Amino acid sequence: MKFKLMPFLSIILLSIGLVACSAESGSGKKESDVLIAYNNPPLWANWEAIQKEFQVKEGVRVPADNKNSGQAITALIAEKSSPIADVAYFGIVFGEEAIKKDVVEGYKPPLFDEIPDDLKDAEGRWMSIHYGAISFIVNTDALGDTPIPQSWDDLLKPEYSGKVGFLDPSSAAIGYSVLTAVNIAMGGDLENWDPGFEYLKKLEENNAIHPKQTANAKVMKGEIPILIDADFNGYKMKYDDNAPIEVVIPEEGSLKVPYIISLVKNSPHSDAGKKYIDFIVSDEGQKLFAGGYVRPIRDVEISQEAKDKFLPDKDYERVKSVDFLKMNEVQDGIIKRWMDEIIN
Repeated sequence: MKFKLMPFLSIILLSIGLVACSAESGSGKKESDVLIAYNNPPLWANWEAIQKEFQVKEGVRVPADNKNSGQAITALIAEKSSPIADVAYFGIVFGEEAIKKDVVEGYKPPLFDEIPDDLKDAEGRWMSIHYGAISFIVNTDALGDTPIPQSWDDLLKPEYSGKVGFLDPSSAAIGYSVLTAVNIAMGGDLENWDPGFEYLKKLEENNAIHPKQTANAKVMKGEIPILIDADFNGYKMKYDDNAPIEVVIPEEGSLKVPYIISLVKNSPHSDAGKKYIDFIVSDEGQKLFAGGYVRPIRDVEISQEAKDKFLPDKDYERVKSVDFLKMNEVQDGIIKRWMDEIIN
């Protein structure tokens, strides 16, 4: 039995090896038909469509990967001496950490100059590819006859008591973004957080809610009628889950929530990684992201169908950037202040 089985196994293993083997390019350099991208879950931001179209164009498959930003950078650090990933996708605050840990390298795709300077590393070690905005996600059925709030100031009114929530900043990055958005809207900056904390104390007096984990289900059930969160979560609830949701960017202003991509240093398939980044930053890639409810980082004309699902462009003019490196640097101190002044 062994004698008959072993040649058969050898053929199988040889076949697998041939399939997995890289194709030889004209230059003599081997190119892979698979590219590893950390943190690109297919159901988020339309990554599945990006992956499919890239494979059609380049013949390179990008398997789905469900890591989050923290898990992705942890893996890159652990694998630094022998990288597995070719590209990695993060929330923007992880960009400088990736540079400090020396796990990414510079690459500038053809349209790099069209990415705003404050949303990329000058050497191309990370670059923003799309963004969301801190917004009010409102369950209109749960509000009943109460008007949809249009401003931060509205949330302080008695009719919204016990109806407003945002994720606990001590356990969720988006919660810290809410604190920053409030502070900027109230006239503060990353050096002066007093305006934001004065507002937060008033909001707390109006019985604000602070869940520690994703609260989408609570919003759709009406348990939290108004969630301050990223706009894309609201659009998903409204259009994919058919929930009675409206998204509002507050009148006083708000904060961008950018996401970035990087080429992994010494990646096994660097050429494929560069092509992937080229595609993501291209008009075609940017338009595909809009289909996943995130705003393209470049000024591209998206389809009317996608445009109709976003708030008008004029609303997004109120959405601001900050020095996200600085925002990351002061985070621990601000979270401590949150715990000391608001929670305790």
